[in-house]
Amino acid sequence: MSRKIKLLWDFRGPDAQETAKHHTIHLKEFATIENLAFHEIDIQEKNPMLFSAFITIDETDMKIYRDALKPHRGEVG
Repeated sequence: MSRKIKLLWDFRGPDAQETAKHHTIHLKEFATIENLAFHEIDIQEKNPMLFSAFITIDETDMKIYRDALKPHRGEVG
């Protein structure tokens, strides 16, 4: 069984929430165009000036996503 990896992109400032929401559109488009599986795409709030867009994927697909999309960071689980 493959571990799940969460890839994250951080956005800061007064427009961080809207920018993160918009980024999720591009994450979904990429997964669809490349015919890649994912578990979840969403945003999370760290504080009112810091939001992250994320995609949760299987570890087996991590290198494809990482190399193409250049996430700011990743988490296991």
